[in-house]
Amino acid sequence: MAPRIFTSSYPSVPLLTRSIFTHLLSVDQNSGKIGGYPAQDAVFVDAYSGTSITRQNLRALSLKFGYGLRQDSRVKAKRGDVLLVYSPNSLAYPVYVLGVLAAGMRCTLANSAYTARELQHQYTDSGATMIITTPENLNTALEMLTKGLGLSQLEAEKRLIVSPKDFGWVTGSVAMSTSGTTSARQSVEFQQLLEQGELEIEEQIEGDDAQETALLCYSSGTTGQPKGVETTHQNLTTAVETIDLVLGYKPGDQLLIFLPLYHIYGIVSGLLFPIFCGTTTVIMPRFDLIEFCVAVERYRITAVLVVPPVVLAIARHPVIDKYDLSSIWLLFSSAAPVSPTLMKEAKNRLMAKRKPEQILHITEGYGMTECSPASHILPLEHAVSKRGSVGVLLPNYQARLITDDSGDTVVDAAEGKPGELWVRGPSVMKGYLNNPTANKNSFTSDRWYKTGDICVRDKEGFYYIVDRKKELIKYKEVPPAELESVLITHPEIADAAAIGVQSESEMTELPRAYVVHSQPSKISTPQSKKMFEKSVAAWMESKVAKHKYLRGGVVVIAEIPRSAAGKILRRDLRALAERDPIQSKL
Repeated sequence: MAPRIFTSSYPSVPLLTRSIFTHLLSVDQNSGKIGGYPAQDAVFVDAYSGTSITRQNLRALSLKFGYGLRQDSRVKAKRGDVLLVYSPNSLAYPVYVLGVLAAGMRCTLANSAYTARELQHQYTDSGATMIITTPENLNTALEMLTKGLGLSQLEAEKRLIVSPKDFGWVTGSVAMSTSGTTSARQSVEFQQLLEQGELEIEEQIEGDDAQETALLCYSSGTTGQPKGVETTHQNLTTAVETIDLVLGYKPGDQLLIFLPLYHIYGIVSGLLFPIFCGTTTVIMPRFDLIEFCVAVERYRITAVLVVPPVVLAIARHPVIDKYDLSSIWLLFSSAAPVSPTLMKEAKNRLMAKRKPEQILHITEGYGMTECSPASHILPLEHAVSKRGSVGVLLPNYQARLITDDSGDTVVDAAEGKPGELWVRGPSVMKGYLNNPTANKNSFTSDRWYKTGDICVRDKEGFYYIVDRKKELIKYKEVPPAELESVLITHPEIADAAAIGVQSESEMTELPRAYVVHSQPSKISTPQSKKMFEKSVAAWMESKVAKHKYLRGGVVVIAEIPRSAAGKILRRDLRALAERDPIQSKL
């Protein structure tokens, strides 16, 4: 039987053979525009200070940083070298990344909360030669290089570029010394690299060179060490072009970004894509609900990239009512599933303080680090009618839904039935760095990438993620996300997660829920807490089929463990479950 291959309903975009830097920041010699927009337009703004970088500044600073990396005798970088960025979100982050790319180098982006041990894996696996960091992260980087890799203090310091806290480097008006105020006196100062000259033009990436790796983000997956994802220049140019066909920001939009820029969702959708669209991006170092509301009011934010916990806060936290958030026309959620109920709640909450004719769209998409970052987006015109769907295939993508690939024959799912989502297209990564085993397990011989997500496609071509292949609760294949979408509708539950917990008596996993009470003071005693847990289990029995009952129990916890991108860290919940197993009477 011929394979059942689905294609995008959108026209394909042309595949470009140039660098992502050239694509975003080339200069029109006739108009003086940069990347198609006025050179003096603000492109990035620091949320707290209001300091801004124009498109002209951004291009010049990136070319200066690239020049410093290539020419400074302490760095001596060459094309293809890897620089590791170990920093929280900041106004300097775009300069780090685009400067590296302008120099023809690769950029690997590390979680700014990493410990020295975690950082060591990414540093060594990526082949990085230098680290750019901040005073706050400096000691961890030094610990990794000295205690982890055994370098002397002097040698460790020479591998570090330290960026200042202030913004004197934006205009070059302040000669800010960072090394004198840190424990790394031999480190290179970020501002010093900006003062040595400027590349006349970015490194030229043409033809087959567009397949060179530009970014190395790391994907944690469900098992083993994080894997380096090789994202090429063509992956990135295709990604910004395809996303724009389905969900482009408008010139003049004010985008708020607090998602971590080391994550593929943040770096592409929150940094590179807005440059392409001509928007102004306001950067926060991290999410704080009150600071979020203040920034929306101050900058009249029109679009926000969010993750499900932020949607939850918008829907239910009382502080939302104290601020004017009426300028927002778009909330785009991704990185983890968000329930249709929660999306509706959030929209109703925001619409309550604005006129009916004011536009507000809350939509979502689907992707992963390996897809640079998206393969599906729910178009705005269907955001309500297809709520709960992750949308349609983006341009240039193909998809299959597979029920069995264990034998010689690959079995496609029947129409309307679930299967593992396989995708193929020019935005799919080149592969996992130096990991032939992972590549063999993830790609077929004809380049289908196996996402590991269980998916259903309806007759109109809209896709619904059921769950992770490896996360289905073994008892009759119960999807945790389905249970979570029900739990979150409980009036006293602020957040929820579900896992399977092994029952020795039944020799299988049983569904267990971990929940956060919306008003913890109501269950301040062990007795009231236990009563609430039992009431939730009983309540669920009126909402789901019998095999989905929470026979593994309900446990109240203070907070659902999540990654910086909002994904539930089920491995942390499984560790909790090991300390509280199902009793034999269950």
